[in-house]
Amino acid sequence: MTLKGARERRVATGGVELCVAELGDPEQPTVVLVHGYPDSKEVWSEVAVRLADRFHVVLYDVRGHGRSTAPKPLRGGFTLAKLTDDFLAVVDAVSPDRPVHLVGHDWGSVQSWEFVTVGRTEGRIASFTSISGPSLDHFGHWINARVRRPTPRRVGQLLGQGAKSWYVYLLHTPALPELAWRGPLGKRWPKILQRVEKVPGGAYPTPSLTSDAAHGAWLYRDNVRARLLRPRPDAYAHAPVQLITPQRDAFLSERLYDDLEQWVPRLTRRTLPAKHWAPRTRPDQLASWIEDFVMSVDGGRPEPKAIGRHADRFGGQLVLITGAGSGIGRATAFAFAEAGARVVAVDRDAEAATRTAELSRLIGAPDAWAEPADVSDEQAMEKLAEKVHREYGVLDVLVNNAGIGLSGSFFATTSEDWRKVLDINLWGVIHGCRLFGARMAQRGQGGHIVNIASAAAFQPSRALPAYGTSKAAVLMLSECLRAELAGQDIGVSAICPGIVNTNITSTARFAGVDEAEERRRQKNSARLYGLRNYPPEKVAEAILDAVARNKAVVPVTPEARGAHLLSRFLPGALRGLARVEPKL
Repeated sequence: MTLKGARERRVATGGVELCVAELGDPEQPTVVLVHGYPDSKEVWSEVAVRLADRFHVVLYDVRGHGRSTAPKPLRGGFTLAKLTDDFLAVVDAVSPDRPVHLVGHDWGSVQSWEFVTVGRTEGRIASFTSISGPSLDHFGHWINARVRRPTPRRVGQLLGQGAKSWYVYLLHTPALPELAWRGPLGKRWPKILQRVEKVPGGAYPTPSLTSDAAHGAWLYRDNVRARLLRPRPDAYAHAPVQLITPQRDAFLSERLYDDLEQWVPRLTRRTLPAKHWAPRTRPDQLASWIEDFVMSVDGGRPEPKAIGRHADRFGGQLVLITGAGSGIGRATAFAFAEAGARVVAVDRDAEAATRTAELSRLIGAPDAWAEPADVSDEQAMEKLAEKVHREYGVLDVLVNNAGIGLSGSFFATTSEDWRKVLDINLWGVIHGCRLFGARMAQRGQGGHIVNIASAAAFQPSRALPAYGTSKAAVLMLSECLRAELAGQDIGVSAICPGIVNTNITSTARFAGVDEAEERRRQKNSARLYGLRNYPPEKVAEAILDAVARNKAVVPVTPEARGAHLLSRFLPGALRGLARVEPKL
């Protein structure tokens, strides 16, 4: 992937020439993207084009990489001091009168931590977004703290990061990295990234990868050992910092950043369900978070704040919830709103959906929209999906929550009863997964689907044949879809609540009885659920936790967890309980 439409210039500094590319309007705030090892500036191509509509985007090949020249000799030519000289030369050329917003990935982030913590760059950096690259000074202090005061947890952290850093030791070995990169590793590297990291093809279009990687070994040799042994005591950031931490990074532990607040007075944390090369695999999310952070620093938007337990994970993400007009759906919309997500509230009751969207904005959602739709209506769902994708974008999280209750014996349940409960409880989920999940898969940047099943999915009951069948089907659909989408980084979770105090009891149907008896049973059910008083907010918490931790099946409430265990280990006991006729 090349940078189409980029304006290039050469910047001379410290005996090397840097290749600098620019996109966007130079009158807009300048965002400087610094690449890592063994990349070139093209690793940022997908992020850069997404930022160029709003910002002046600058990328440069680090010395010895891409189309920038290498220092002579190589030894001592890649120190953090010289990399800082390069950065200042670039920003003096592209933004002489205004500070820049700095973004770094991997070694681009490591060197950017140097830029944002040394005195001579103060006033030249407006903000810094760090992705997958710690400060060597902070890392050194992190190690020292755990060596001086070891505990089992801290020793485990040291050993864990030590194992993740296996490649650092090899890169310090004389001649071996150069031979490896100029041999089979250099030829196979793009395919290795495609297979292991799910990085799309074309990330390394230049023929200079082998020499770049060989040169870049000196980044480690010139800096790592010296800084880790003697970290600077005053490595405080003089600009606001946004830390984006990929949760499945094979090279860096999330624990590395536990003590970061002491070094960064203004810190915004984000976590991303991705591996190390997030600029290639998650460009939409990175561009969105970079834009929000830059605009909060430059004015015009409120500063992102961690207002909910999962704010670092869901801030700015697009979430759609069906059945959002009440109960679990509304509580889930509020929970995502509190975490800073953008919310699309869908319900067949337009007024209820509008109210949910209004309250979501008050709670913390940067944007919230109401969309009326009947999930059982395929054409209505197709129109909804078309509108959402056109006006709001591709979903990051889909919650198929809409459902109805139906009780009654099998022979009292009519064909029409079956059609109605399956149309909403099962087909509504199928429509959502097919229409919104397909676009997630096409985008190729991951996502998550949540399907609300029920404890009835694995707990048979003579009183719930239709409802239990619909929810069991949702559970199996979720398991099958999870297997199919796992290779595309799209998680699927089935949430199985038990008895939750929502209004589903007041609208549930009771087959085989007249209207008066149905109203009586609805009233009694509502009373029993009210006495149980398990709030929908706890189900919403379980939903967010399931997405954050990519859980497959989540029984919610003690009785649901108990039934789930019995279904696995003592199914005969559940079958016995299924014969008991409920008294309503």
